[in-house]
Amino acid sequence: MSPSSSFIRRPSCALLALEPVRAALEFAGHTVMREASMPKGDQHAVVVFPGLATNATVMRPLQSFCERLGYRCFDWGQGLNTGPKGEVDAWLDTLAQDVQARTADHAAPISLVGWSLGGIYAREVAKRLRPRVRQVITIGTPVAGAAKHTNVGLVYRLLNGSMPPDDPALLDRLHTAPPVPTTSIYSRSDGVVAWQACRDMKRGGRSESIEIEGSHCGMPWNPAVLKVLADRLAQPLHAWRPYASGRAHTQRPRASVAPC
Repeated sequence: MSPSSSFIRRPSCALLALEPVRAALEFAGHTVMREASMPKGDQHAVVVFPGLATNATVMRPLQSFCERLGYRCFDWGQGLNTGPKGEVDAWLDTLAQDVQARTADHAAPISLVGWSLGGIYAREVAKRLRPRVRQVITIGTPVAGAAKHTNVGLVYRLLNGSMPPDDPALLDRLHTAPPVPTTSIYSRSDGVVAWQACRDMKRGGRSESIEIEGSHCGMPWNPAVLKVLADRLAQPLHAWRPYASGRAHTQRPRASVAPC
């Protein structure tokens, strides 16, 4: 684990309590956002991974957005996300095999998009399917943190029947970015996951962190997130460039509805 992770603190109870209202406002904002000026897709396949305790229904606004732009978008196909079952690496191996099978009809490299815990899956699947994967985009994902940096430990235990993984060797591997272009989207006002944990601590090369304004629960339909997503997915294959001309770590796209 990165030494700096010892200074990360989970979001406050006040931020957590505001999550439902803020997410509702962001949903309203996404319904009126304009897509005409956004770059169109090239029909390559995009696989979407939901957050903990969510499923395809919650991710449907994001998936529909990708489809309207011109991508072939796939749900992860595992139903409700209750966390890995059994041995983590074996579970991830099986998930990668399933993603490979679900996208077998698409010859072009695929993009993987994961929200919260689903972003961890996207990164690990990319490591297993390289060079099948062209890029990974995570949204509110603790790419440099652990369960203690979130407010979902109890939810994870209730759904999964066990505590979240905390083995230092495993966490160190999870913190290593996949060997493909990787974008991490985060919010300083995230009420579920510490924003510091969502930034790639080893940023450089083809890894970037992009800040937006918004809640955690509203990220799958936050207009600012969708704007970044459209930009990242539209990059030509083998021609990846950082967002906003290399200013990804300071850029702050604003949602059309400001958070409370």
